[in-house]
Amino acid sequence: MKVLVLTASTGGGHDMRARAFQAWTRREADLQLEAQLHRPMESCHGLYRFGVWLYNSIQRYAPRLHNIYFNYLEAAGMFRSAGRLLGAERFRRTLEETKPDILLSVHGALNHGFFEYARNVLGRDRVRCISWCDELHGGYGFSRHWVNPQADLFIGAVPETCETAVRMGMPATRTRVGGFLVRPDFYGPPLAIETRRDLIRDQLGFDPDQFILLLCASSRGAHNHLTFLELLKRGRVPAQVIVLPGKSEEARRSVESWLRGNPHQLVRLQPHRTDVSLWMRCASALVARPGTGTTHEAILSGCPLLLNCLGGVMPQERITVEYCREHGLGETIRRPQDLLRWVKRWSEHPDELLAIRQRMRQVRPPVMPREILKAVKGGA
Repeated sequence: MKVLVLTASTGGGHDMRARAFQAWTRREADLQLEAQLHRPMESCHGLYRFGVWLYNSIQRYAPRLHNIYFNYLEAAGMFRSAGRLLGAERFRRTLEETKPDILLSVHGALNHGFFEYARNVLGRDRVRCISWCDELHGGYGFSRHWVNPQADLFIGAVPETCETAVRMGMPATRTRVGGFLVRPDFYGPPLAIETRRDLIRDQLGFDPDQFILLLCASSRGAHNHLTFLELLKRGRVPAQVIVLPGKSEEARRSVESWLRGNPHQLVRLQPHRTDVSLWMRCASALVARPGTGTTHEAILSGCPLLLNCLGGVMPQERITVEYCREHGLGETIRRPQDLLRWVKRWSEHPDELLAIRQRMRQVRPPVMPREILKAVKGGA
Protein backbone atom coordinates (compact mmCIF):
# COMPACT_ATOMS: atom_id res chain seq x y z
CA MET A 1 0.00 0.00 0.00
CA LYS A 2 1.28 3.44 -0.92
CA VAL A 3 1.36 6.11 1.79
CA LEU A 4 1.81 9.76 0.87
CA VAL A 5 3.10 11.47 4.02
CA LEU A 6 2.15 15.15 4.11
CA THR A 7 4.61 17.33 6.00
CA ALA A 8 6.04 20.85 6.08
CA SER A 9 9.37 22.33 7.10
CA THR A 10 7.97 24.64 9.78
CA GLY A 11 10.59 23.83 12.37
CA GLY A 12 12.22 20.46 11.97
CA GLY A 13 9.90 18.18 13.92
CA HIS A 14 7.33 17.48 11.21
CA ASP A 15 9.94 16.43 8.65
CA MET A 16 11.71 14.40 11.33
CA ARG A 17 8.55 12.41 12.03
CA ALA A 18 7.80 11.98 8.33
CA ARG A 19 11.28 10.53 7.80
CA ALA A 20 10.86 8.36 10.88
CA PHE A 21 7.63 6.90 9.48
CA GLN A 22 9.42 6.15 6.21
CA ALA A 23 12.28 4.48 8.12
CA TRP A 24 9.86 2.29 10.05
CA THR A 25 8.10 1.17 6.86
CA ARG A 26 11.46 -0.10 5.65
CA ARG A 27 12.23 -1.75 8.96
CA GLU A 28 8.80 -3.41 9.21
CA ALA A 29 8.78 -4.57 5.61
CA ASP A 30 6.33 -7.41 6.30
CA LEU A 31 3.54 -4.82 6.64
CA GLN A 32 4.07 -3.94 2.96
CA LEU A 33 3.78 -0.17 3.27
CA GLU A 34 5.64 2.13 0.90
CA ALA A 35 6.01 5.72 2.11
CA GLN A 36 6.74 8.82 0.04
CA LEU A 37 7.16 12.28 1.60
CA HIS A 38 5.51 15.39 0.18
CA ARG A 39 5.47 19.05 1.30
CA PRO A 40 2.33 20.48 -0.29
CA MET A 41 2.65 23.93 1.24
CA GLU A 42 6.16 24.49 -0.11
CA SER A 43 5.33 23.04 -3.52
CA CYS A 44 1.88 24.56 -4.14
CA HIS A 45 2.26 28.32 -3.82
CA GLY A 46 4.75 31.07 -3.03
CA LEU A 47 2.55 32.49 -0.28
CA TYR A 48 2.72 29.20 1.58
CA ARG A 49 6.51 29.05 1.12
CA PHE A 50 6.72 32.54 2.59
CA GLY A 51 4.68 31.37 5.58
CA VAL A 52 7.12 28.51 6.19
CA TRP A 53 10.07 30.92 6.00
CA LEU A 54 8.33 33.35 8.37
CA TYR A 55 7.59 30.59 10.89
CA ASN A 56 11.24 29.50 10.98
CA SER A 57 12.50 33.08 11.25
CA ILE A 58 10.22 33.78 14.21
CA GLN A 59 11.35 30.57 15.90
CA ARG A 60 15.01 31.54 15.55
CA TYR A 61 14.86 35.21 16.46
CA ALA A 62 11.67 36.06 18.37
CA PRO A 63 9.70 33.01 19.61
CA ARG A 64 7.34 35.20 21.62
CA LEU A 65 6.01 36.80 18.41
CA HIS A 66 4.75 33.45 17.21
CA ASN A 67 1.62 34.02 19.29
CA ILE A 68 0.52 36.52 16.61
CA TYR A 69 1.32 34.08 13.77
CA PHE A 70 -0.42 31.18 15.51
CA ASN A 71 -3.60 33.07 16.33
CA TYR A 72 -3.85 34.47 12.81
CA LEU A 73 -3.69 30.97 11.30
CA GLU A 74 -6.18 29.65 13.84
CA ALA A 75 -8.69 32.31 12.81
CA ALA A 76 -7.96 32.46 9.08
CA GLY A 77 -8.40 28.76 8.34
CA MET A 78 -6.82 29.12 4.89
CA PHE A 79 -6.34 25.34 4.60
CA ARG A 80 -9.78 24.33 5.91
CA SER A 81 -11.38 23.46 2.56
CA ALA A 82 -10.26 22.28 -0.86
CA GLY A 83 -11.75 25.36 -2.52
CA ARG A 84 -9.45 27.69 -0.57
CA LEU A 85 -6.18 26.00 -1.50
CA LEU A 86 -3.77 28.02 -3.63
CA GLY A 87 -1.86 26.20 -6.36
CA ALA A 88 -3.92 23.05 -5.82
CA GLU A 89 -3.26 21.83 -9.39
CA ARG A 90 0.31 21.09 -8.37
CA PHE A 91 -1.00 18.91 -5.56
CA ARG A 92 -3.29 17.20 -8.10
CA ARG A 93 -0.28 16.25 -10.22
CA THR A 94 1.41 14.68 -7.21
CA LEU A 95 -1.72 12.69 -6.38
CA GLU A 96 -2.14 11.47 -9.95
CA GLU A 97 1.52 10.48 -10.20
CA THR A 98 1.73 8.64 -6.87
CA LYS A 99 -1.86 7.31 -6.62
CA PRO A 100 -1.61 6.83 -2.83
CA ASP A 101 -3.86 4.44 -0.96
CA ILE A 102 -3.35 6.46 2.22
CA LEU A 103 -2.70 10.12 3.04
CA LEU A 104 -0.92 10.54 6.38
CA SER A 105 -0.63 14.09 7.68
CA VAL A 106 1.99 14.83 10.34
CA HIS A 107 1.37 18.59 10.27
CA GLY A 108 -1.43 20.59 11.85
CA ALA A 109 -2.28 22.60 8.73
CA LEU A 110 -2.71 19.67 6.35
CA ASN A 111 -5.67 17.77 7.81
CA HIS A 112 -8.64 19.46 6.12
CA GLY A 113 -8.36 21.05 2.68
CA PHE A 114 -5.69 18.68 1.43
CA PHE A 115 -7.66 15.64 2.63
CA GLU A 116 -10.80 16.93 0.92
CA TYR A 117 -8.94 17.70 -2.29
CA ALA A 118 -7.33 14.25 -2.39
CA ARG A 119 -10.73 12.59 -1.98
CA ASN A 120 -12.12 14.72 -4.80
CA VAL A 121 -9.28 13.71 -7.11
CA LEU A 122 -8.85 10.05 -6.17
CA GLY A 123 -12.34 9.16 -4.98
CA ARG A 124 -13.55 9.20 -1.41
CA ASP A 125 -13.46 5.42 -1.09
CA ARG A 126 -10.06 5.11 -2.78
CA VAL A 127 -7.89 6.89 -0.21
CA ARG A 128 -7.74 6.77 3.59
CA CYS A 129 -7.01 10.12 5.26
CA ILE A 130 -5.21 9.90 8.60
CA SER A 131 -3.72 12.46 11.01
CA TRP A 132 -0.81 11.64 13.30
CA CYS A 133 -0.46 14.31 15.99
CA ASP A 134 2.69 14.68 18.07
CA GLU A 135 1.38 17.21 20.60
CA LEU A 136 1.63 16.19 24.24
CA HIS A 137 -1.02 18.29 25.94
CA GLY A 138 -4.22 20.18 25.27
CA GLY A 139 -4.89 23.85 25.79
CA TYR A 140 -3.60 27.00 24.13
CA GLY A 141 -1.10 25.93 21.48
CA PHE A 142 -3.00 22.81 20.37
CA SER A 143 -4.22 23.89 16.94
CA ARG A 144 -7.84 23.29 16.05
CA HIS A 145 -6.64 22.35 12.58
CA TRP A 146 -5.25 19.04 13.89
CA VAL A 147 -8.76 17.67 14.31
CA ASN A 148 -10.87 16.79 11.28
CA PRO A 149 -13.92 14.74 12.30
CA GLN A 150 -14.24 13.60 8.66
CA ALA A 151 -10.81 11.94 8.70
CA ASP A 152 -10.64 8.16 8.77
CA LEU A 153 -8.38 8.07 11.82
CA PHE A 154 -6.66 10.36 14.34
CA ILE A 155 -3.52 8.93 15.99
CA GLY A 156 -2.17 10.82 19.00
CA ALA A 157 1.21 10.45 20.65
CA VAL A 158 -0.10 10.16 24.23
CA PRO A 159 -3.50 9.80 25.92
CA GLU A 160 -3.67 13.57 26.52
CA THR A 161 -3.45 14.12 22.76
CA CYS A 162 -6.40 11.89 22.01
CA GLU A 163 -8.48 13.23 24.88
CA THR A 164 -7.99 16.73 23.46
CA ALA A 165 -8.95 15.56 19.96
CA VAL A 166 -12.17 13.98 21.25
CA ARG A 167 -13.07 17.17 23.10
CA MET A 168 -12.55 19.05 19.82
CA GLY A 169 -14.96 16.82 17.92
CA MET A 170 -13.01 13.76 16.76
CA PRO A 171 -15.13 10.60 17.21
CA ALA A 172 -13.57 8.42 19.91
CA THR A 173 -14.11 5.35 17.72
CA ARG A 174 -11.68 6.84 15.18
CA THR A 175 -9.08 7.95 17.70
CA ARG A 176 -6.07 5.92 18.80
CA VAL A 177 -3.04 6.40 21.04
CA GLY A 178 0.01 5.48 18.97
CA GLY A 179 3.04 6.49 21.01
CA PHE A 180 6.10 8.30 19.72
CA LEU A 181 7.13 8.33 16.07
CA VAL A 182 10.90 8.74 16.08
CA ARG A 183 13.77 7.00 14.31
CA PRO A 184 14.34 3.30 15.11
CA ASP A 185 17.67 3.94 16.84
CA PHE A 186 15.85 5.66 19.71
CA TYR A 187 14.15 2.35 20.45
CA GLY A 188 17.45 0.53 20.90
CA PRO A 189 18.37 -1.12 24.21
CA PRO A 190 19.83 1.01 27.03
CA LEU A 191 23.60 1.41 27.02
CA ALA A 192 25.44 -0.87 29.39
CA ILE A 193 27.31 1.08 32.07
CA GLU A 194 30.75 0.11 30.79
CA THR A 195 29.78 0.75 27.17
CA ARG A 196 28.66 4.27 28.11
CA ARG A 197 31.87 4.92 30.04
CA ASP A 198 34.03 3.71 27.15
CA LEU A 199 32.17 5.88 24.63
CA ILE A 200 32.54 8.97 26.79
CA ARG A 201 36.24 8.39 27.37
CA ASP A 202 37.23 7.20 23.88
CA GLN A 203 35.07 9.36 21.58
CA LEU A 204 34.73 12.53 23.65
CA GLY A 205 37.76 12.50 25.92
CA PHE A 206 35.47 13.28 28.87
CA ASP A 207 35.35 11.95 32.41
CA PRO A 208 32.27 9.66 32.56
CA ASP A 209 31.90 10.38 36.28
CA GLN A 210 31.40 14.13 35.75
CA PHE A 211 28.34 16.04 34.56
CA ILE A 212 27.81 16.04 30.77
CA LEU A 213 25.53 18.65 29.20
CA LEU A 214 24.11 18.22 25.70
CA LEU A 215 23.25 21.46 23.85
CA CYS A 216 20.83 20.88 20.95
CA ALA A 217 19.87 23.31 18.20
CA SER A 218 16.69 22.85 16.23
CA SER A 219 17.24 21.56 12.71
CA ARG A 220 16.43 25.10 11.48
CA GLY A 221 19.10 26.66 13.67
CA ALA A 222 17.20 27.91 16.75
CA HIS A 223 19.70 27.89 19.61
CA ASN A 224 21.54 29.92 22.25
CA HIS A 225 24.76 27.92 22.19
CA LEU A 226 27.20 30.83 22.50
CA THR A 227 25.25 32.42 25.34
CA PHE A 228 25.30 29.16 27.27
CA LEU A 229 28.94 28.35 26.51
CA GLU A 230 30.10 31.80 27.68
CA LEU A 231 27.98 31.51 30.79
CA LEU A 232 29.42 28.11 31.69
CA LYS A 233 32.96 29.39 31.13
CA ARG A 234 32.53 32.51 33.26
CA GLY A 235 30.59 30.67 35.94
CA ARG A 236 33.36 28.07 36.27
CA VAL A 237 30.80 25.28 36.24
CA PRO A 238 32.48 21.87 35.96
CA ALA A 239 30.33 20.71 33.05
CA GLN A 240 31.53 18.86 30.00
CA VAL A 241 29.54 19.92 26.95
CA ILE A 242 28.46 18.20 23.74
CA VAL A 243 27.16 20.65 21.11
CA LEU A 244 24.78 19.69 18.30
CA PRO A 245 24.33 22.50 15.72
CA GLY A 246 21.48 20.91 13.75
CA LYS A 247 21.51 21.59 10.02
CA SER A 248 22.51 25.22 10.53
CA GLU A 249 25.88 26.06 9.01
CA GLU A 250 25.74 29.38 10.84
CA ALA A 251 25.41 27.60 14.18
CA ARG A 252 28.27 25.24 13.36
CA ARG A 253 30.60 28.05 12.28
CA SER A 254 29.81 30.19 15.30
CA VAL A 255 30.61 27.34 17.72
CA GLU A 256 33.79 26.47 15.80
CA SER A 257 34.90 30.11 16.08
CA TRP A 258 34.18 30.09 19.82
CA LEU A 259 36.18 26.90 20.27
CA ARG A 260 39.19 28.38 18.50
CA GLY A 261 39.14 31.19 21.04
CA ASN A 262 38.57 28.82 23.96
CA PRO A 263 40.64 25.72 23.19
CA HIS A 264 40.90 24.56 26.81
CA GLN A 265 37.16 24.29 27.42
CA LEU A 266 35.71 20.79 27.64
CA VAL A 267 33.38 21.25 24.67
CA ARG A 268 32.93 18.86 21.75
CA LEU A 269 31.09 19.93 18.59
CA GLN A 270 29.42 17.04 16.78
CA PRO A 271 28.54 17.04 13.06
CA HIS A 272 24.92 17.28 11.92
CA ARG A 273 24.83 13.66 10.84
CA THR A 274 25.64 12.11 14.17
CA ASP A 275 23.96 9.49 16.35
CA VAL A 276 21.83 11.82 18.49
CA SER A 277 20.28 8.90 20.35
CA LEU A 278 23.75 7.80 21.46
CA TRP A 279 24.67 11.20 22.89
CA MET A 280 21.31 11.52 24.64
CA ARG A 281 22.02 8.23 26.39
CA CYS A 282 25.48 9.46 27.40
CA ALA A 283 24.46 12.95 28.60
CA SER A 284 23.46 13.89 32.12
CA ALA A 285 20.96 16.45 30.81
CA LEU A 286 19.78 18.01 27.55
CA VAL A 287 19.22 21.70 26.69
CA ALA A 288 16.81 22.30 23.79
CA ARG A 289 13.84 24.37 22.72
CA PRO A 290 10.64 22.70 23.99
CA GLY A 291 9.73 21.02 20.72
CA THR A 292 7.73 17.82 20.81
CA GLY A 293 10.16 15.80 18.68
CA THR A 294 13.17 16.43 20.90
CA THR A 295 11.00 15.83 23.96
CA HIS A 296 9.88 12.45 22.60
CA GLU A 297 13.52 11.53 21.93
CA ALA A 298 14.64 12.64 25.39
CA ILE A 299 11.92 10.59 27.09
CA LEU A 300 12.86 7.47 25.13
CA SER A 301 16.56 8.07 25.91
CA GLY A 302 15.97 8.85 29.58
CA CYS A 303 17.74 12.21 29.31
CA PRO A 304 16.50 14.90 31.76
CA LEU A 305 15.38 18.09 30.04
CA LEU A 306 16.35 21.73 30.47
CA LEU A 307 13.81 23.46 28.25
CA ASN A 308 15.31 26.54 26.60
CA CYS A 309 12.63 29.23 26.82
CA LEU A 310 14.88 32.25 26.18
CA GLY A 311 13.10 34.82 24.03
CA GLY A 312 9.69 33.55 25.04
CA VAL A 313 7.72 30.41 24.24
CA MET A 314 5.81 29.63 21.07
CA PRO A 315 2.22 28.39 21.55
CA GLN A 316 3.12 24.87 20.41
CA GLU A 317 6.08 24.88 22.82
CA ARG A 318 3.86 26.03 25.66
CA ILE A 319 1.92 22.76 25.74
CA THR A 320 5.17 20.77 25.73
CA VAL A 321 6.38 22.79 28.72
CA GLU A 322 3.07 22.09 30.45
CA TYR A 323 3.38 18.33 29.82
CA CYS A 324 6.95 18.23 31.14
CA ARG A 325 5.97 20.25 34.20
CA GLU A 326 3.01 17.99 35.03
CA HIS A 327 5.13 14.84 34.75
CA GLY A 328 8.31 16.25 36.30
CA LEU A 329 10.54 15.56 33.29
CA GLY A 330 12.86 18.55 33.64
CA GLU A 331 13.10 22.26 34.27
CA THR A 332 12.80 25.47 32.25
CA ILE A 333 15.45 28.05 31.41
CA ARG A 334 13.84 31.48 31.20
CA ARG A 335 17.01 33.46 31.96
CA PRO A 336 20.55 32.39 31.00
CA GLN A 337 21.51 32.15 34.69
CA ASP A 338 18.91 29.42 35.13
CA LEU A 339 21.23 27.07 33.25
CA LEU A 340 24.03 27.61 35.77
CA ARG A 341 21.65 27.07 38.65
CA TRP A 342 20.34 23.74 37.38
CA VAL A 343 23.70 22.38 36.25
CA LYS A 344 25.19 23.17 39.66
CA ARG A 345 22.21 21.69 41.49
CA TRP A 346 22.07 18.49 39.46
CA SER A 347 25.84 18.05 39.65
CA GLU A 348 25.60 18.18 43.43
CA HIS A 349 22.34 16.17 43.65
CA PRO A 350 22.48 13.33 41.10
CA ASP A 351 19.58 11.69 42.90
CA GLU A 352 17.30 14.33 41.33
CA LEU A 353 18.41 13.21 37.86
CA LEU A 354 17.70 9.60 38.78
CA ALA A 355 14.18 10.58 39.86
CA ILE A 356 13.56 12.37 36.54
CA ARG A 357 14.77 9.33 34.59
CA GLN A 358 12.38 7.16 36.57
CA ARG A 359 9.47 9.46 35.72
CA MET A 360 10.51 9.35 32.06
CA ARG A 361 10.30 5.56 32.16
CA GLN A 362 6.79 5.85 33.61
CA VAL A 363 5.49 8.08 30.77
CA ARG A 364 7.29 6.24 27.99
CA PRO A 365 4.57 4.85 25.67
CA PRO A 366 4.20 1.07 25.97
CA VAL A 367 3.72 0.63 22.21
CA MET A 368 6.25 0.60 19.38
CA PRO A 369 5.87 2.55 16.10
CA ARG A 370 4.96 -0.72 14.40
CA GLU A 371 1.53 -0.20 15.99
CA ILE A 372 1.26 3.17 14.21
CA LEU A 373 2.03 1.47 10.90
CA LYS A 374 -0.61 -1.20 11.54
CA ALA A 375 -3.19 1.45 12.40
CA VAL A 376 -2.34 3.41 9.25
CA LYS A 377 -2.71 0.30 7.15
CA GLY A 378 -6.03 -0.49 8.80
CA GLY A 379 -5.02 -3.41 11.00
CA ALA A 380 -5.90 -4.01 14.62
